[in-house]
Amino acid sequence: MSPLRMIYLGLAIWGAVHPMTFLAPALLETGFDWRAVLQAWRANDLVSGLFWDLLIASVTLTLWILAEVAVRRNWLALIAIPVTFGIGLGCGLPLYLFLRSRPVT
Repeated sequence: MSPLRMIYLGLAIWGAVHPMTFLAPALLETGFDWRAVLQAWRANDLVSGLFWDLLIASVTLTLWILAEVAVRRNWLALIAIPVTFGIGLGCGLPLYLFLRSRPVT
């Protein structure tokens, strides 16, 4: 595995674990009340701006993945879409780059 692929994989793992150290306690505190999560995303202009920024970047990544999968037929790369929306962009983007950079056989 190339050093760049190892960096992508490391960033994907970091992007999955580190944000969860903040999100998991908050979700446990609210009892997994998704309405509370939605309210938190609208807490103030700063948080709302970050939410929209991440959502737009996630949708853009999804379109890029779909466009490239249609051409490259790298079906495994589709896993990055639910990862992006389920875990976060910080995990989904480096995971996609890791999957995309695998040697072509």
